[in-house]
Amino acid sequence: MSNAVSDFLFFGAVLSLLSYELGLRLKKRFKWAVFNPLFISICIVMAFLYVFHIDYEVYNKSAKYISYLLTPATICLAIPLYRQLELLRKHSKAIVAGTLTGVFTTMVTVLLLALVFGLNHQEYVTFLPKSITTAIAMGISEEMKGYVTITVASIIITGIQGSIIAETVCRIFKITEPIAKGIAIGSAAHAVGTTKAMEMGEIEGAMSSLAIATSGLCTVLFASVFSNFL
Repeated sequence: MSNAVSDFLFFGAVLSLLSYELGLRLKKRFKWAVFNPLFISICIVMAFLYVFHIDYEVYNKSAKYISYLLTPATICLAIPLYRQLELLRKHSKAIVAGTLTGVFTTMVTVLLLALVFGLNHQEYVTFLPKSITTAIAMGISEEMKGYVTITVASIIITGIQGSIIAETVCRIFKITEPIAKGIAIGSAAHAVGTTKAMEMGEIEGAMSSLAIATSGLCTVLFASVFSNFL
């Protein structure tokens, strides 16, 4: 099967897009948070490759073209932010404080869990950038000699979990302020969480988009400090 699909230049891209489309349809029909389109598509792709004994390298060779769209898609997140520029100026102090708090909490949580589970230094720094966008996190993990592939996996898992539980957490803790919701989701669950924030409202989406950029910059600074703690 690997030999057959390797001749199809866009096999991986087609499989990924069809899987994601199925995830969207399931989410639209059942309205359950667990039916996250990204999570569904990952499960489908993994199952397909396993059942038909297709090597990951074969899949990735034809799926990598989708990655080229990551940068322009991230840049597009600036559009809702621009629309809420006045709101950004008005609440700049609260936004900065919220983002810094989110990044600091992530760092402390990773440190505590590393101590509890007895992780070594390389394993510890691998998870420090788990809550920021992949492009920045990979650079941080590589610079600190972490396991880059595990960093990417942790980023995906973090984003999916954040997207699934975001509304529930806000409801449990009675968080109703759109700015607070957006900053919390963006600083904890990066771009995947931001898609959920956009579903919740334009302000939430704009603030979450802002948190992606600011959290990434703050993590670059904080990670270099926290990496010395273990």
